Order: sequence, then C-alpha cells, then structure tokens
Amino acid sequence: MNKKQKKMLFRILLSAALLIALHFAPFTGAVRFLAYMVPYVIIGYDILRKAGLGIKNRQVFDECFLMAVATVGAIAIGLVENGDYTEAVAVMLFYQVGEWFQSYAVGKSRRNISELMDIRPDYANLLEDGKLVQVDPDEVGIGTIIVVQPGEKVPIDGVVVEGTSTLNTAALTGESLPRDAIPGNEIISGCVNMTGLLKIRTTKEFGESTVSKILDLVENASSRKSRSEDFIAKFARVYTPAVCYGALALAILPPLVRMLALGLAPAWGDWIYRALTFLVISCPCALVISIPLSFFAGIGGASNAGVLVKGSNYLETLSQTDYVVFDKTGTLTQGVFEVVGIHHNTIDEAKLIEYAALAESASSHPISKSLQKAYGAELDRGRVHNIQEISGHGVTAEVDGHTVAAGNDKLMAKLGIPSVPCHQVGTIIHVALDGQYAGHILISDVVKPTAKEAIDALKKIGVEKTVMLTGDADAVAQQVASALGIDQVYSQLLPADKVSRVEQLLNEKPAKKKLAFVGDGINDAPVLSRADIGIAMGAMGSDAAIEAADVVLMDDDPLKIAKAIKISRKCLGIVYQNIVFALAIKGICLVLGALGIANMWLAIFADVGVMILAVLNAIRALFVKKL
Repeated sequence: MNKKQKKMLFRILLSAALLIALHFAPFTGAVRFLAYMVPYVIIGYDILRKAGLGIKNRQVFDECFLMAVATVGAIAIGLVENGDYTEAVAVMLFYQVGEWFQSYAVGKSRRNISELMDIRPDYANLLEDGKLVQVDPDEVGIGTIIVVQPGEKVPIDGVVVEGTSTLNTAALTGESLPRDAIPGNEIISGCVNMTGLLKIRTTKEFGESTVSKILDLVENASSRKSRSEDFIAKFARVYTPAVCYGALALAILPPLVRMLALGLAPAWGDWIYRALTFLVISCPCALVISIPLSFFAGIGGASNAGVLVKGSNYLETLSQTDYVVFDKTGTLTQGVFEVVGIHHNTIDEAKLIEYAALAESASSHPISKSLQKAYGAELDRGRVHNIQEISGHGVTAEVDGHTVAAGNDKLMAKLGIPSVPCHQVGTIIHVALDGQYAGHILISDVVKPTAKEAIDALKKIGVEKTVMLTGDADAVAQQVASALGIDQVYSQLLPADKVSRVEQLLNEKPAKKKLAFVGDGINDAPVLSRADIGIAMGAMGSDAAIEAADVVLMDDDPLKIAKAIKISRKCLGIVYQNIVFALAIKGICLVLGALGIANMWLAIFADVGVMILAVLNAIRALFVKKL
C-alpha cells in the first residue's frame, strides 16, 4: 500500500470505530448531530470537497456530487424527522471502502505490469583505463563497446564482440528458456545476462533501442481508447445527469400527485428518501472504473506473454480478427538460407561442401554464406585460385589444384557437364570436380519450428482464413503453404502487389470481420498500415515494420499471434461481462429504490459490491493461460 492508501484505511477504521461507539451512546438533540458529524467529516471531507469543486467548475454530475447530495439529504431527513444519522455516515463509509478497494486493486495491477515490464536499464558499463565506469545509457553513442556483467540488464541493442553467455529474455518475450549469446550474435536491450561477461558493440542509440520502444509503447497504450471505453465515457456523461434529474422528479412529482390529484398527504420525507436512495444506487463507478482497467490489464497480460499492443483500440480490433495474412520470409520462415540436403553426390558430403564453399569464398551472396556456414570452419583462401564468376550461372575456381564449378543447371550446361535435377524445391547448387558431375547441394529458407503449430492454433481458435503473400517463386511458396496448412497463397509479388492483394481481401471479407497482416521487413510497412490490424516481428523485424504495426511480437514467434487474439478476446469478454452485469444490477436496484423496496443500506452495498466484483473480474485479464 502507498501512503495515500494507508491514510485512507486509517480514516475508514477511525470513522467505523466512532460510528459503532455512537450507536450505543446516549446522546440526543444537537449533541447527537454534532457527534455524528465527526465521523462523517473524517470519512467524507474529500468527497464533499470534490463535489464543491465540481459545482464551482461547472462539472457537476459525477459520483462525488451524487454521494454528497445523497448523504447530505439523509442528514437533513434525520434532522427533520427522527434524529438518526447512522445511515448517512454509513453510506459515505461504505462508499469510501469501495473507493479504497478500487485504488488498491488498480495500484496492484499497475505494480504487476510494472514488475512484468521491469526492463529499463539504470546504467551502461564502459571500460575506461582498465576500470568499469557506469554511465547513463542516453550518453552511449552508436559503435561504443559496452560491458555487461552477469546479472545485469543489456542496456542498448548491439552485437556481441567478445564473450559467451546465456540470456534471460522472459521480460521481453515471455519465454522462460534461456538463449545462448556468442560473438557475432545480435542482442537486444532488456535481456538479462545470466552467466558470462559480454562485450557488446552498440548498433543503436538508447532512445532507439528495443527496451526504450517497448516502454514507450506500454506507457502510451492507454492513450489510444477503444470503442468500448469511448462508449462508457459518453454513457457516463449522459447517464449521470439523467439519474440526477430522475431523482429530482422522484422527490417532487409523486408527492405533488398525491397531494393535488389524490387528496392524500404528500409524504415528502418518504419520497425524498427514495430519491436519495435512487442517487446512491445510480453511481456509475463500476463501469467507469472497470472498463479502462480491463483494457489496461489486458495490455499488461499481453506484455507478459511477449506481445506488445499499442493501444486498447487495437486490442479490441484484434479480438475480431478472422483473416490472418502472412508475409513468408522472416515471418513464417527464418529468413536465413541453410543447406538442407546433398543429393547424387559421388564424393563425401563434407568434401563436396568444402569444395563448393571454397569456390564461392569470394562472394558475399547469401548462398555463399550458407555454404560457409555448412562448412563450419574458417576458409583458407590461399587454397583457391583463378576464381571466375559467370553472371547468372555460378563460379569456377581452382581449389587444391582441382577445377571446381559451382552454380545452377545453366552453368553445367555451359560447361557441357550433365547434371541431375533436384526433386525438391529450393536453390540448387550443382558441383562439378575436374569436369565430372559431383552432386548437388539444396539450399532453402528454413520454416520456423512453431510455424505449423501457429497456423493450427489460429484455426483452432476460429480464424476463418489464412493467406500467405511472398515475392518468392510459386513452387517455393506452394511447398511452404502446403507444409504449414495455409489456405491461400499469392507468390512472385512486389511490395506494391502485396498492398493490392490485401486491399482485395479487405474488400472481399464481411465488414464486421477484421484482417490482420503479419510481417517483418521494410517492404511490409505499407501493408501493415493498410490492414485492419498490423502485427510485426519485433526481435529481427525492421524499425519501419515495428513503427507501422499495431501489435509487436517480441520474439518473432508466429505462435504468439493466436495467443494475442486469445488475450484480446478474453479481455473483451471481461469488458462485456462487466457492462452487462453492472447495468443489470443497477437497473434492478434503481427500480427497487424508486418503489421504496430498497433502502440506502442496500443501495450502497449494491453499488460497492458491483464495483468490487467488476474490478476483480477486470484484473483477470492480467493472467494468461498457455495455448
């Protein structure tokens, strides 16, 4: 509890003790009135002050005004009729109990989210004259070598230049499994270094680093209101004055009808009491508090799962997603070419890879890098001579005195060497040694381990259609789509073509159903902006894609898409539950109050009870079950 909450709890306990003591005290008349005003002022002075300021600032109709009018009216009735002020003090006391509980619950949810997102680094270590010096991360420029010791947070995005370690990425990705870090690995800020000392060359300034962007997204998420929140805000602006005028009519019209039309005693006290009860019941606290809290908790729960939602409006749109469109490379696949097969080889596989890697050693092409990675050792360029690159075909070179040719089937045809076609889809590197065919190497982009599970999970939660857009050849696209179970494929697309396809899908789908696009590259930014909801890969995705997206997956795991949709649907379900529950209970109690069946005690219990249940229900959005 913070200081303010402790102070309020003291006021509640003190006024409750005084109220119980006064119930048994033999005071009468003015002494009794003054005695009861002590606990009333202790527990209600801030409510009365806020009501007075609201009237002064012409912002009259809020819950403070309702409580002030209701309790002051009850005191007035006690003065005139029976000298009983217990009810007025008790109503204010129970209202403040509800307010304290709400304050504690909201504060707890904020602390939970703060703890889940406790990734802001306090400092960065620089090595100066053999000593570590702690500096503000804002002062560290791009290209600076920083030192991260075991147990410290990585303050700025960069590349590991020295040291090996394991990283705890749970605060960023929601993934509890540690990740290895070795020289050459890209590393994002917000991770916790667990075992070894790392030296990292920064690639971004602190303000542009992952940790800063995450914190900015979470801190500003509440500024983007959902339609449900806007509805409640508008509803409260209309509802509160309506019930005030309704209470005024209830206090005046029935007595006048009784007196003028029926010739009966007006019973002013009874009808004014009913009107005051009506006011107490009508407080819209449960709705006004619980709806924004539900979205806040939903965004916090998503953050804990490694999914950043930039606003509650996007959470609401995400819950209505029925079409999911994927980019292929870097989204469903790893975006890294690897050797996945060696076929029809006449020499040892390792030797075939070695000859091909050495022949391609002068190239910076991704294919060359894939071969070097498969070789797995430092290339001795001194073994290679007379490298000739034939544009659109491949390369020839002398390796250890042997003539090596590595390239596509056009190269083999040009050299007059019969090649064996590959039955699998991918990039085929045919290799010939001293004019004789030695086999071919299959290189392709590797599908992410969770991609198939991600598509299955989306279908399991009711997503109607999955689509893949790619610039790759149709054969490659069809193979990936078939392996993953994707419903529809569009291949050989330029970035502008992707936008056109998404617009076509947007026009074809029913208006109430939403389309999400998932991408990671700079060329995906226009499509992410055009879709109903844009989802970007946050770990390796481009800054442009992350900036254009509405939702960011922190560990690039497509399985998190289904989880994000489930979280959003749970959050919206809680919002609708609270709206229906609060309005139903309010409606019933208002009718009972108007009929004189519900007294002020029942009114305050109903009001505070509904608020407490709604807040507890809202906090459920913080907790996310596994898929």
